Amino acid sequence: MSSFSIEGWRKANGADRSTPMEHIDFYLNGVDHLHLEQAEEYLQKSHQRETTVDVDLGTLNLSLPDECGALGDCNLRVYLRPDDQRGQFHLVGHLLSDGSLIYSNAILIDQLM
Repeated sequence: MSSFSIEGWRKANGADRSTPMEHIDFYLNGVDHLHLEQAEEYLQKSHQRETTVDVDLGTLNLSLPDECGALGDCNLRVYLRPDDQRGQFHLVGHLLSDGSLIYSNAILIDQLM
């Protein structure tokens, strides 16, 4: 469906700021896309600020920079842009080794192919 190579960020536990990482690569299939669209509709109707969508690490084909190691958890955070209520998402997870927050830049849901 859609492959991404997007800038990533790392925020260590207790850190004030995130630091940029090399690109995060991942793949979203048709089921993932459907779940993102459903999450966007849910947010538009419920007026909630955000929600998360679980992903299957087996189909995600996730590739992180070598210095990161494996993730302990991973999902897609979905939220609406305040100006036009269009849905955006980004990949979010925590490193298994030290619990650091790992996340990607945001992607508009309606730009998925």
